[in-house]
Amino acid sequence: MSEAYLNRIATAVPAYDVHRFFLDFAASLLGGDNKRRSLFLRMAERAGIEHRFSCFEPGSDPEGQALDAAGVFRRGAFPGTGKRMAMYEAVAGALAAQAVERLLGADERAAVSHLIVTSCTGFAAPGIDLDVIARAGLPGNVERTIVGFMGCYAAITAMKLARHIVRSDPAARVLIVNVEICTLHLKETADLERLLSFCLWGDGAAAALVSAAPQGFRLDRFAALVAPEARAMMTWTIEDDGFDMVLSGEVPAALHQLLGGPGAALFRQAAGPPPTLWAVHPGGRSVLDAVCRALDLAPEALAASREVLRRHGNMSSATVMFVLAALLGRGSRDAGGMAMAFGPGLTAETMMFTAVG
Repeated sequence: MSEAYLNRIATAVPAYDVHRFFLDFAASLLGGDNKRRSLFLRMAERAGIEHRFSCFEPGSDPEGQALDAAGVFRRGAFPGTGKRMAMYEAVAGALAAQAVERLLGADERAAVSHLIVTSCTGFAAPGIDLDVIARAGLPGNVERTIVGFMGCYAAITAMKLARHIVRSDPAARVLIVNVEICTLHLKETADLERLLSFCLWGDGAAAALVSAAPQGFRLDRFAALVAPEARAMMTWTIEDDGFDMVLSGEVPAALHQLLGGPGAALFRQAAGPPPTLWAVHPGGRSVLDAVCRALDLAPEALAASREVLRRHGNMSSATVMFVLAALLGRGSRDAGGMAMAFGPGLTAETMMFTAVG
């Protein structure tokens, strides 16, 4: 049976760096309570994020009536879910196509046999898969799969599907596209925990090629870990005013328990070289710290994850692909690697891989 390899990854982010603007806007929602404002800004600064990007141009004044330059997000009158889905449909395909164009030349696109798209920040039909095909000039007969609403770990699921495809058809060339428009789902709230959660999110896209060609990372093994007792700690629900993310402050402790118990046993039992390359989804600084403690990793083991968090924030399913892109070419031949991403459930999807040059 043929092996499957993650050959290449390309990434894209929108033009607007909104991190500081969004922090100031979020602080303004706390009104004249200077003590809570100071606490919020202090905690936000500790998150390890310096930049986040949005498809939507910010307004001129974070304390003003409109958050965005187009005036869609106005205080007291944020758009409903229908409007937000129209905005998603208008920008997601273009951002995804940017990543595909950076990954594949025009002649290479004609050889793509399968397309897997992951996204949890919007819905449309005809879907973003058809939009990507049209914008990137992919073959009209490409086999399409959409992995929707699985949250941040969907990229691992997509690579698992791509591995199954390539192992059953060695001639397959699978294009994975992860695109998330997270900043679309801003809400007006004075709840400190929700404001801090939103200040993690940015927009981004990644495109990756998986094939039987022995280049990049060999995809060795996948496993899922679920903590059903913690399922309410991380949820993603559709409401009338957009999608609502609940990210409890108890998530890092729950992940520490999950990874330090069944997770540690899983990694010890795995065949192949021990991981020296770590691609951990940077759900937040505290999440990365919890992973380090649970698996007894050196601080520098998650340097690539921390750098992605610093430069882009949390881009949901695209984020772990940014980390893997940073690691491609870094490891010596036959170096072992571990990727993992977390999402609703509480779920940790993991992938063991080997660098092949």
